[in-house]
Amino acid sequence: MVGVIEAGWVDRYRQHMAGDRDSIPKGRLRRTARLGGLAGGQAARSYAARAADLARSDEQRRAAAERRQLQAAERILDVLGQMKGAAMKIGQVASFVDTGALPKEAHERLEAKLAKLRDSAPRVSFEQMRKVIESDMGQKLDQVFAEFETEAFAAASIGQVYRARLHDGRRVAVKVQYPGIGSAVRADVQNLGLLLRLAKTLAPGMDPKAMADEIRERLTEELDYEIEAQTHRAFARTWRAHPFVVIPEVMTELSGERVLVTEYMDGMGFDQVKELPDAERDRFAEIVYRFFLGSLYRTRRFSADPHPGNYLLLDDGRVAFIDFGMSKRVTVEQVDAELEVMRAGIDRDAERLREALVRMGFFDAGDPVVTAERVQEHFDAAAGWYAVDREFTIDRDYVRQVMIDVGGPQSRFWEVMRRQTVPPDTLFARRMEGLTLAVLGQLCATANWHRIAREWLFDDPPATPLGEAEAEFFAASSRR
Repeated sequence: MVGVIEAGWVDRYRQHMAGDRDSIPKGRLRRTARLGGLAGGQAARSYAARAADLARSDEQRRAAAERRQLQAAERILDVLGQMKGAAMKIGQVASFVDTGALPKEAHERLEAKLAKLRDSAPRVSFEQMRKVIESDMGQKLDQVFAEFETEAFAAASIGQVYRARLHDGRRVAVKVQYPGIGSAVRADVQNLGLLLRLAKTLAPGMDPKAMADEIRERLTEELDYEIEAQTHRAFARTWRAHPFVVIPEVMTELSGERVLVTEYMDGMGFDQVKELPDAERDRFAEIVYRFFLGSLYRTRRFSADPHPGNYLLLDDGRVAFIDFGMSKRVTVEQVDAELEVMRAGIDRDAERLREALVRMGFFDAGDPVVTAERVQEHFDAAAGWYAVDREFTIDRDYVRQVMIDVGGPQSRFWEVMRRQTVPPDTLFARRMEGLTLAVLGQLCATANWHRIAREWLFDDPPATPLGEAEAEFFAASSRR
């Protein structure tokens, strides 16, 4: 009965969205009802599935579980993708993390939905968006811009992005929040417990409480584009004149709480990059790996959102990273603690690895189940792609293997994992690492990821030509 009611609501909601593209449900009660209907439908299906599983063989139960996971992912993405706000953001976070853990034959179907979720959110009319721009800037559109394309070329969870040209001839990207999205996100933040029940269906290994704490902080910041502009400028300063990383400049005088104006970047998107020859694809993948993983340890500031819509391959071979709405800065102490864990794990010093994780708060020092050997095995399963010195191709099958072996109740490490407490400060770093692995898997990228990682983990000499160029850049930066 719950499932029938929920399905009927989805149909009505789709009709409503088709008839009123400018409408975003903003109130907590309205958004709770929508999310509650979805959660209730998921719960009913889960109970029915458990009853049916009693009469199935192990193989039949596994196959049924895979089908249910795919169906749940598709239903959740359909609804969350239309809601925008924190609901859509959590859908993006959870679904992309767990892409690799779905059955191989389901990838194309789900990725089509993910692409729509990332890039084709319901569009708000330009007249509504114009009001936001002019209100935030305090000027009419033609006073600020010589040209302004009224059709958005990109859409995100809380806004749309337009191309424009300033009176001095510079091309810019104008990121504008949906009108009323602040109220919608604040309602979703109040409903985080319910939202995370949905997200956990897609990513069963997440820690709901730690995720809630981090998402509250990140989403509160993301609502204020002035905070994002400040973060974006910090990234731009750090990476300015880098040999293969480009961060567009922020037009500070034109940016405000709900409008962010940056230098426009024109380049090749991720889907096109996937069609490039192996060598070019591998080079792109190495740049992505160096930027996301390397920046955590080198600069103590990292982007926590490596999904494919956030970077472009430029004509000159550099890669532009264009969105910093979800970023995090960490302390020297936290980086040192992370480095100790990574070094101990790579050195296969199991006792040292366990002690380092206990100090960070992951495990209770006196837990007899969490032995050093089990912790080392878990590390090897999660980080084997860069912990072992070898040339290694990351493909979709490997990503799925890592996600299944590490990420959920079916994992052989589940007894250790359910005793683990993920410190909130580490949550988005682990998410970033998992998303980066998923991206490399989509690129089917090959490298000696271990040798590259040793550059920032152990201060080893550069392992590749890109590493040599980057080493010169950071050496020069330290002298400035």
